[in-house]
Order: sequence, then structure tokens, then C-alpha cells
Amino acid sequence: MGFLDIDNATKSYGAVEVLHRVDISVEEGEFLVLVGPSGCGKSTLLNMIAGLEEISSGEIRIKDAVMNGVHPSKRNIAMVFQSYALYPNMTVGQNITFGLEMHGVPKGERETAMAEVAKLLQIEQLLDRKPGQLSGGQRQRVAMGRALVRNPDVFLFDEPLSNLDAKLRVDMRTEIKKLHQKLGTTIVYVTHDQIEAMTLSTRIAVMNGGYVQQLGTPKEIYDTPANLFVATFMGSPSMNLIPVRVRTEGNAVYAVTQNSQGQEISLTFFQPSDRLRSYDGQEIILGIRPEALTDVEGADQRSAHVERLENMVAVTEPAGSDTFVTTTLGGAECVARMRSDADVVAGKQTVFAVNMEKAVVFDPTTEQRIL
Repeated sequence: MGFLDIDNATKSYGAVEVLHRVDISVEEGEFLVLVGPSGCGKSTLLNMIAGLEEISSGEIRIKDAVMNGVHPSKRNIAMVFQSYALYPNMTVGQNITFGLEMHGVPKGERETAMAEVAKLLQIEQLLDRKPGQLSGGQRQRVAMGRALVRNPDVFLFDEPLSNLDAKLRVDMRTEIKKLHQKLGTTIVYVTHDQIEAMTLSTRIAVMNGGYVQQLGTPKEIYDTPANLFVATFMGSPSMNLIPVRVRTEGNAVYAVTQNSQGQEISLTFFQPSDRLRSYDGQEIILGIRPEALTDVEGADQRSAHVERLENMVAVTEPAGSDTFVTTTLGGAECVARMRSDADVVAGKQTVFAVNMEKAVVFDPTTEQRIL
């Protein structure tokens, strides 16, 4: 049993069920990120935790107390919205302490709490300003301060950085990470940005179509995606998906496919499972992350099994510290992440290194990972 438990929770609008039997247990101090495309149900789930949406069936518990039907003001949660939701006629200080004032907290305690939070967020110099005088990043700090000052059981963040420019998003992401490490607060954070999900979370719930597709640590989600949706949604560039045929010869199992010229090539699987062997002669999908498809010098020297193949370079994209190289395998366009000084030229052959220790495989019919 966790600090926050979502137990078989569903949400329906009339006869249409939009959130299906969600089971997530969040430990105290954990940073859970709900990530997925627009309309996947992540914000609906967050609003159900907050009490802004009624739960249709199942239970939501905080510290083992059932929250079904409990008014939002009685849940001891604090929410940070995408729009900041600051009162324009109030100063920053008044915005931060307004909730405490509404709960009857004495003025002296309010001011002490405000001073502590303002120092923590480095906004002491802004306390007498109005929201209209602040930048987007400053407004987001004030919105966070208003949540922090209440010392709630659970913090809920609803896409808090989506209105900021790219550089400020990175800066604020770092600030939120530092804040969580310093305070050890319990956070549920909604985003559609998989980079935010990977960098901020202790665990990620990847959602699509109202279902939790996979729940795990960032490493688990990235290295062993549960299905094709998770494989393609998490990671930038996304995982390469190559149609291959399984061929078993004695103890060895091969992924048989075609190079960019249509010639047959074979890649040897690393420590193939009995389940994979059972696909002998069948078509499956081989998943390779871009960093596991690279130049020979850039290959992971610690890997137990790196295969080499010669193939045609279609496109090169220098990107500072990396060069992204597009090639074709099994008729599918693939992206390789190479060193910035890799000697590759569009239209020429080059030797690619494939880290088969990092390979994952999927059933093309069920779209689930083959264990």
C-alpha cells in the first residue's frame, strides 16, 4: 500500500468509458509522471486525484483515507496549473498566502511561511509586484510557491512548463528536480513531453487511449518498452522498428532482414530466450534505439555483443555533439546516432555497429514485447 493509491479507477461520461481500470501505487516522496499524447486520459486522472472530476468506479486513497466524494479543499493536495491561475489584482505575496488566509491561518504564520518559500524559490524581490509585471518563468515560480506554502500531502502539476519557451523550460525543469530532491515531496506530474517525463520522474506511467500502457522507472520504460506504442512514444529520436524474420540454427538465433540494396543480412541475437526461439520462421519486429545503431568507434565498448553491417547512408544531420544518420533496414527508415566527427557521407556505404545486447523484439500482431 502506497502513500497515494489509485485502485481500479475508471472514468465514464455517460456510456463512454474514457479511463479504464487504472492501478497505480505512489510511495511517499516519489515523483510520478503521467505522460502520453493529447486525449490519453492523463489530465482526467490528475483531476480525479484532485477531486475536480468524480471517479466513476474504483478508489483513490491518500494516506489510506478514501478520497471518493471528498471535496478538493479537504484533500490536502496542492495543484500547479498550466495557466498559473494567479490573481492579477493581488501582489505576489498575496497570491502565495491567499490559500492560507482562506483556511484561517494567522497572519504571522502566513508571513513566516511566505518568507521561507520565497527564499527557497529565490523570488524574495518579487513579493510586492503584480503578476502582470512578471515573466513567464517568474509567474510559474509564484504558482509553485502558492502550492509549496500549504505543505500538502501531494503536489499535482498539470503541464506547468508548456507555456514557457524552450530554454526556460529546461531551466525550470532543473529547478523542479532540485526542489523535489531537497524537499522529498510526493508529486504527480502530467506532461505530453517525454523528455520532461524521463528527466524529472522516479517512475513514469505511459498512457494512451485511457489505459496505462506501462508503469516503470525511466530506465525500464526506455530500455524495455512493453509494446510498440511505448517504444515509439518514449525517446527522441524514437526507437527504430525493423521487420525481421527469426531463424534458428542450433543454439544461435538470427534476425534476418534486408539492407538498403535489398540484400539479405543476418544479425545474431544476444542470449535469445525460449520465447524468441518459438518464433522460428516467423516475422517479428526488431527494436533498436538510435544510440545502439552507430559508427564502429562510437559503439559501446562494454557491450557483450556488437554486430557490424555495411549499409548505404541516405541522409546525415550534424547536431553538435552527435551526427544523426538515416539508413534503411528491412524497408524501414532507421536513424543512427553517431559521433560528431564520424566519417559518413550521404550516398556512400559505411559500416554500422549494432548493439544487439540492447535489442528488443515485438510481436507484430499483438504489438507486445516478446519477453
